[in-house]
Amino acid sequence: MNKPQILVVEDDAAIGNLIATTLETQSYQFHRVATGAGALLDALSYRPDVVLLDLGLPDMDGVDIIRKIRAWSNMPIIVVSARSEDTDKVAALDAGADDYLTKPFSVEELLARLRVALRRVRYDNEKVDAAASLYANGDIRIDYAAGCVYRNGTEIHLTPSEYKLLCLLAKNTGKVLTHNYILNELTGSASPADTPSLRVFMATLRKKIELDPSHPKYIQTHIGVGYRMIRQNQPDEV
Repeated sequence: MNKPQILVVEDDAAIGNLIATTLETQSYQFHRVATGAGALLDALSYRPDVVLLDLGLPDMDGVDIIRKIRAWSNMPIIVVSARSEDTDKVAALDAGADDYLTKPFSVEELLARLRVALRRVRYDNEKVDAAASLYANGDIRIDYAAGCVYRNGTEIHLTPSEYKLLCLLAKNTGKVLTHNYILNELTGSASPADTPSLRVFMATLRKKIELDPSHPKYIQTHIGVGYRMIRQNQPDEV
């Protein structure tokens, strides 16, 4: 099996060296670039499995790089940035980033985020046909063709809004979706006044799909940013 290919976009030599050493210890193959122009060129020619992207590059803002890559590719992009404000996270995620890791970060957290992204790549590649009509994640099953949702083999009844929300999260498993993105997909607008309604839909959905809604395992909250569907191990996965 081919080793995952990682593109590291980082202009800080010390952090770049830390990331490179971390990837080497896990036997990942990677390329390093320090500019936005280099990132776009390597993303096109190298076609990495995952991009680790700093936002503060000398020639281009990282958010613009995300938008340019998203114009032609769905490759996972994990932002690794010193920008810690929610507005910066939302801007990057709205532009199409899959995840956001704030500097300073632990090596363990970086590897964990990377594993999540690579599981998404593997799932997309291996199960693309089945995923077109069926979705399976832990005890949850979605039959898109029939419009039915099952937990532990028993059908659960969702409102149209709850079903649309669940499907949106499911089809982006492992990716953080911002409040704005979700609201745009659900209602066609992203007014801040609609955020409380989204929280209500999320609460009622969790009551139906989570065994313990107060400690959800499927839908993770990113406070001030949005939500993420977490991939659960399937019976045939190690």
